This record gives sequence, structure tokens and C-alpha cells, in this order.
Amino acid sequence: MIDSNVWIVCNPEIMTGKPCVKGTRITVESILEMLSSGMSFAEIVLDFPSLNETKIRAALAYAAQNLTKGDAA
Repeated sequence: MIDSNVWIVCNPEIMTGKPCVKGTRITVESILEMLSSGMSFAEIVLDFPSLNETKIRAALAYAAQNLTKGDAA
């Protein structure tokens, strides 16, 4: 399992504190939106070369770990 704490950071001075991939301004939310629109990992990496499969999976892991049960109704 990928440790999202290695790749995902929250800094109030970057993207208003939204969780981002470390060293970028790419938010977990943006990655989820790209995936939900049908983009593949490869397409995302082509558009954002600072990402790779590990970082995308870390964003997914972060979202899964931080999704509060009951929020999605």
C-alpha cells in the first residue's frame, strides 16, 4: 500500500491548504476530477509530467483514507 503521507501535503500557503502532491500545486481534488472524467493515469502524466503513477495512487489513497463515512449519500 502506498503511504500517502510521503506524497500528499497540506500547506495553508499553497492552494489555500488543499491537499496537494508534494512539490506541486496539483491538488488531490484535481486528480480525482481528472480520473472521474475518464482520463487514464498515462494521460494525466502526459499533461502533468511532475506526476507519476505512484503520486496519482497516493492521491487516491489520501482521498480514501480521509473520506468521512456518511459524507457520500
